[in-house]
Amino acid sequence: MSTDPGSTDAARPLPPGPLAAAAERFTRALGDAGTVAVAFSGGVDSSVVVALAARALGRDGVVAVLGVSPSLAADEHASARATAAQVGVRLVEVRTLELDDPRYVANAGDRCYFCKHELYTRSFAEVVRAQGVDLLLNGDTADDAVRGDRPGSRAAAELGVRRPLAEAGIGKRAVRELARALGLAVWDKPSAPCLASRIPVHTPVTIGDLGRVERAEAGLRRLGLRELRVRHLGARARVELAAEGQAALADPAFAEAVRAAVRAGGSDAGGYDEVEIAAAPLRRD
Repeated sequence: MSTDPGSTDAARPLPPGPLAAAAERFTRALGDAGTVAVAFSGGVDSSVVVALAARALGRDGVVAVLGVSPSLAADEHASARATAAQVGVRLVEVRTLELDDPRYVANAGDRCYFCKHELYTRSFAEVVRAQGVDLLLNGDTADDAVRGDRPGSRAAAELGVRRPLAEAGIGKRAVRELARALGLAVWDKPSAPCLASRIPVHTPVTIGDLGRVERAEAGLRRLGLRELRVRHLGARARVELAAEGQAALADPAFAEAVRAAVRAGGSDAGGYDEVEIAAAPLRRD
């Protein structure tokens, strides 16, 4: 992550133009709500929801709700805490139990539905209803709204979770621009889906395998790589890197360091016997 050269005050005024207009549409999407909770991951989309809601309602009117489970990497957990602190809103960490649901564990292609259903249900119970919050929001963008492959969005619709970015017609590019204009430190943070997304469909999700993926990816980040995935394929791991990471692989010593980091990362759970480095650029989830 890097910060914008200017102020990192998320409440700074936006200059007149498309971004200010987008922020105004976002505020209108909140309607008469005086308080909101945001299903918050620490990623750019939900961070912008938190920041824009705080601008519209004041920091005391916003609660960021972070679902914590073995599918949340420690680095992402720390990043989310830092972003909530930067914006100045209260962070509530909700322990989610999706791994207790055999439908989630089965990983049959609709895993995200059960994960989000668990998160939203607990958020409503432990924050929205318990604290009298008016709305629960998520970070779905206008781009997400037109995709038909998002089971988590179906859970949001069923449970009445609002998506103000989508309602305001704000897509992912504008979200990045807003994050930078607001001075959010995560404005250029690579997308980081949950660790369970690294496990192939129809392969059961286990705590052990999530830990193997997390340790392997943490090892790669210690090498200076930013945008990456380690795909769990049983005893084999496939490493996918963004273009800049692939360019660094031209150095044979660095390529071997990548393989060694992934092998070491999995060692506590039996290790990865084979490490494949994908030739194609990272396939984003």
